[in-house]
Amino acid sequence: MSTRHPRMRHVLLAGFAPFDGAAGNPSWDAARVLDGEEIAGHRVVARRLPVEFGVARDALRRAILEVRPALVLCTGLASGRDKISLERVAINVDDARIPDNAGRQPVDLAVVRGGPAAYFSTLPIKAMYAAIREAGIPAEVSQSAGTYVCNHVFYGMMHMLRRRRIRAGFVHVPPAIDNAAAGTPGALPLESIVEALRIALRVALSTPHDRRIGAGATE
Repeated sequence: MSTRHPRMRHVLLAGFAPFDGAAGNPSWDAARVLDGEEIAGHRVVARRLPVEFGVARDALRRAILEVRPALVLCTGLASGRDKISLERVAINVDDARIPDNAGRQPVDLAVVRGGPAAYFSTLPIKAMYAAIREAGIPAEVSQSAGTYVCNHVFYGMMHMLRRRRIRAGFVHVPPAIDNAAAGTPGALPLESIVEALRIALRVALSTPHDRRIGAGATE
């Protein structure tokens, strides 16, 4: 993993370790490909997060304090989706369908006790969505990051950064053809996931105001 370059601004790109018995996780596989790359005048610093409630949030907090990024993009795997999903909102709920990698399975608990019900991404998700689709990669604006460790980290990150001038958000990726089970519907080549994250970072770093285009859900 790359370290901070003292003469260049940085972006923090986080992915997750494998979970639920999987051999890999395309969120981290893609993030580490971009580690050290220069995008829009910023160097990418990638970090792998554990799939553990509390521990993952604390690991991201330490990474933010270490890297001091201009922007943070967290990514995670959504195994049931077939598009790059740009998350709009993080909610203050932990409700795990399966245990995390440490065996924890919180049900109907707050990510941050006493925190607000939700935080919105501060990234230009509509502009990111449009640019990824224009590159021929399936993408969507998602209205739910779930209630597992991904949402836990997304909410915790936005709560930590609520009074800081650091933009941040979350992107879910579908399975990668490289490590998905044979015939997994919606799986994308890892190269497409990498390119989508590259585009997302470039647009986020160069777009001060989001586009007003329809990309909402009908159900």
